[in-house]
Formats: sequence, structure tokens, C-alpha cells
Amino acid sequence: MLPPVLHALVASRVALLRTRGAMQLEILALRHQLAVSQRSVPRPRLQPTDRQLWVWLARLGSGWWVALAFVQPRTITAWHRQRFRDHWRHLSPNSKPGRPTIAKELRNLIQDMSRAHPTWGAPRMVGDLRKRSIHVAKSTVEKSRVHPRKPPSPTGKAVLKNHVQALVSLEFFGAPIRTHTVLVVLVILAHERRRVVHLKVTEPPTVEWTAQPGVEAFPWDEAPRYLRRDRDSMDGVSVRQRVRHMGIEETLMAPRGPWQNPSVERLIGRIRRECLDHVMVLTERHLRWLLTEDCQDDHRWRTPLSLAMDGPEPRPGQPPEPGSVIAVPEVGGWHHHEARRAASVGMHVRGEGVTATGMRSRV
Repeated sequence: MLPPVLHALVASRVALLRTRGAMQLEILALRHQLAVSQRSVPRPRLQPTDRQLWVWLARLGSGWWVALAFVQPRTITAWHRQRFRDHWRHLSPNSKPGRPTIAKELRNLIQDMSRAHPTWGAPRMVGDLRKRSIHVAKSTVEKSRVHPRKPPSPTGKAVLKNHVQALVSLEFFGAPIRTHTVLVVLVILAHERRRVVHLKVTEPPTVEWTAQPGVEAFPWDEAPRYLRRDRDSMDGVSVRQRVRHMGIEETLMAPRGPWQNPSVERLIGRIRRECLDHVMVLTERHLRWLLTEDCQDDHRWRTPLSLAMDGPEPRPGQPPEPGSVIAVPEVGGWHHHEARRAASVGMHVRGEGVTATGMRSRV
């Protein structure tokens, strides 16, 4: 039995001797058989010679795709590209792709040079090797040399952890009152327990007023070692001199970098969201009372994650024996804390009325 390709070539030669009518009848019969095979055979099996035949037909004729039925025209194009790749792969030498590997002796020499001269860079090592008639690329030297491990520089989190007991932060923020006047609030936060150690309210302050809270917040024998603040113009020369005389070292933030003092910025944001944004501040005295009550409530009842779910002022847990959990109002009833009913009897509660509620942290 002849191969399909050879059989097609012989049939094409014989067709030249036949009449036109006989050829039309044969074409009709072949088309019918092709339609039946397409209907019954899901996918024809092609040999490499079949693919080569259609690749050559695609190169010789312009309307070769008209008679194509068993595959798509793009399949013939893919066969042609694969044949082109196979041809040039056969002509190429049988070697591994990429750059040739360098000798082990040269790699050891580069490593010995990098250990002996740790301050040398790759360009200098390339130049030194060329003086010894060894020509290598800079990338080869960079890849083969020994890279000494440098100790990682401490991050901001590590610095805060190491100096948290001796670090405080100072920040100002504005608070509007009913008379459309913006009062300035000064906050000094101790990072060790997230406590507000000083809180002061005034109208647009002077430099002398700014220097005074440092003396009021820290006695001479309890002054912290580091003070974190921004580059506000209210911190004048007298402020820096007062801080220096107390033995406190200032660490200044970068301009327009509030993220470098996140703890106090988070505290100010919490005061705005949970207190000032919901209360009409009447006077300076009223604002001072609100901030004091809010900070005391925060110190007693807040449980931040950074303090292992304990408050800035540590407090023991309450056993279930004293009774059900009730809500105790704070800050004039704006905030509440939860406590056992019997345990809340002996506590100093501001406000009137106590309502039973389920377990919740704040309302």
C-alpha cells in the first residue's frame, strides 16, 4: 500500500490524462467521502510526511487554503514555523544555551580576592585580573565574588522597643469652641504605658507658655531621656534651652512626616473621633474638663494590643461572682465602661443611672 503522499502525487499525474468530465465526477466522489470522514472521524491521524506536503503546498500556491478541510489554515502555518525551527536547531552545534561556564580555578581566585580585599568592587577586580591576562566580564566577577553580610540597621520599631521607657512625645493640635475660636492643646505622651503625662489648653500660645509644660510634667529627678517632637515654630529657643537644661535629648521629626510620631498622632485622632467630633465645646474650661475626663477614662479602661490587652493603668480582672455585667457611664455619659454589678458599687462613678447591657468595650 502506497503512503498517502505518494498516492496523491501519482493520482495527480494520472489526472492529467483524463477528461474534464471524469475529473469532475472523481472530485464529487472525493468530496462526498471527505464529508463522510469528517462526520465520522473526530480527529484524523497525520504523519510527518503529510505535514510536509501541506507545508510545501502552502509555499507553492496562493489559494491552498480553499481545498483544506481537516485542519485550520493557522495549523499549517504553525507546522511551517516548527519546521523552520527544527531546521536551524539541526544546523546549530549541540551545546548548552547561555554563556560558557568559567573554570573552577578562576571562580576560586575571584572568591579569594574578594576575601582579601573586602572593600574592592567588581570593576576594580576586573581591572586587576586584566593586568594578569585574565579577561572576565564585570557580571561574572559580581556573581562569583563573596558578598559579606552586613548587620541590618535597626528599624523604627526596634528603636522604639529599646528606648520605650525613656521616650516621650510632644504634639499640638487645635480644637474649635462655640465662639469660633480655635484653642491649642498641648499633649505629652509617655510611650512606656501609652499614658498622657501632661495636657494643657490655651489660646494661640507663646514661646514661654510652650516651655513651661516640660517643667510641670517632669520633675528634675524624673525627666525622660528623649523627647520626640516636630519642627513647629512654637518650639523656640527658650523651649530647646529648657529641655537641654533638664538633661533631655531632642529627636526631631522630618518636615511633614507625622508618620514618624505615630503614637501621639493616633492618640490625637482617637480624641477627635471619640470625643470632640460629638460634643459642642463651650469654653476653654469645658474643653479642659472634656480632655481630662477622656484621658482618665482611656487610662483606666482601654486595653490596647501593644500592652498585652492591659490598660495604661494596670488593673486586675473581675471574677464572675460579683454579678452580671453592667455599663457604667464616663465623660458625662458619652463613654461607658463595663464592670460587674457588685464591683461597680464601690467605684467612683460620674453621672447618673446605670443600665444593664451585654459585653462590649465602648459605646
